[in-house]
Amino acid sequence: MFKDLFQKKRKYATIPSERALSGDQADMPDRPKREIPEGLMTKCGKCGSIQYSKELEKNLKVCPVCGYHMRLNAMDRIRMVLDEDTFTEYDADMISVDPLDFPGYASKLEQQTLKSGLREAVVTGDGLIHGIPVVVAVMSFDFFTGSMGSVVGEKITRAIEQAIEKRLPLIIFSTSGGARMQESILSLMQMAKTSAALARLDEQGLLYISVITDPTTGGVSASFAMLGDIIIAEPGAVFGFAGRIVIEQTIRQKLPDDFQTSEFNLQHGQLDMVVHRKELRDTLGQLLDLHSVKGEE
Repeated sequence: MFKDLFQKKRKYATIPSERALSGDQADMPDRPKREIPEGLMTKCGKCGSIQYSKELEKNLKVCPVCGYHMRLNAMDRIRMVLDEDTFTEYDADMISVDPLDFPGYASKLEQQTLKSGLREAVVTGDGLIHGIPVVVAVMSFDFFTGSMGSVVGEKITRAIEQAIEKRLPLIIFSTSGGARMQESILSLMQMAKTSAALARLDEQGLLYISVITDPTTGGVSASFAMLGDIIIAEPGAVFGFAGRIVIEQTIRQKLPDDFQTSEFNLQHGQLDMVVHRKELRDTLGQLLDLHSVKGEE
């Protein structure tokens, strides 16, 4: 009966604190450290829980604790949504220049490329979803916060034109901090440019599905992101034109806690549906299938 009282003591890894390595204790013998390889663990930006990165990727980067949808790189989203090995990229070599000689802009573009592995804030092309051909444009927040400059507007416009020429449905996945200020009015002109191209797509009776991801703000939300025949958003995605603080200061009122979230916008008629990331591919496939059947009739 006494054996449970004398169980072998568990071993714990000791990690020295900053205090132990400073002041009078700085000359203490080095204690063993356990180094965790970079990228092995990922911390949820909402609830703070820590998950194994590989397990998180298997879960499509959705936190298993709170359901928070983490941001995806454009290529990750393409692999998630399109049928395997069916994606053909458009305008892969098109990159931004510095038309206004904005101080530091050229070097920042190089830094963003190294950081994200992308050449611009949007990747365009065509592929299959459940065997149905479709043209896609996928924005990536990790390149210059997904800001819309001249190249982003041009690539999206060309993708729209490809959809018209090939008579294919179009899907745009949006995420953006707004217009790219380093390109000034040239950036703002992309709002009208992409909107005009979508008007031509609509005249041809072709389907445009807009998928809004977190966050989608500024000029992108005020143009092509909100012009879809069907507008979908991921859970918890923040989207709107101006930021929360700016609006509160302007109207001098406190906004609801869930203001500008997908759920809030769905409740107020700005969305058609909020779809969990795990269900997004199948939902898009069903919508495309319904549209193709209607088109054949």
